[in-house]
Amino acid sequence: MPATPTGRTTDGPRTATAAGPVPCRIVVCRDCCCGTPKVTGIDHAAQTARLRAQVPVRVSACLDVCDQANVIVVQPSAKGRAAGARPVWLGLVNDPDATEDIAAWARAGGPGVAPQPDILDLYTFRPPRRRTAS
Repeated sequence: MPATPTGRTTDGPRTATAAGPVPCRIVVCRDCCCGTPKVTGIDHAAQTARLRAQVPVRVSACLDVCDQANVIVVQPSAKGRAAGARPVWLGLVNDPDATEDIAAWARAGGPGVAPQPDILDLYTFRPPRRRTAS
């Protein structure tokens, strides 16, 4: 995966393909807390691979919500955004069942396209607003 100037990686262009429009995407935090031995009992590489098997996944540097590690953000597709969907932030995603629920939802279309499974309400949180330079 090519790295951007910020050190983040990408999966390439975000355009429609011959197979159809770009599906929802997932961002996984894998920096200082998420994806490290600080969060025990989870195979971080397997979690990322499982999600990547369903939809495009971008691995991010720290998303600044370390108290919620492991953090996964499900971003809506163009169709989902047109329906008014916004990214869904999920925290404390530290068991394989939660990963499976996220993978199934993303495969079904994700935010704005498929209903969010009720069980994911347990993981959903609102990220704090980032401060901007004044």
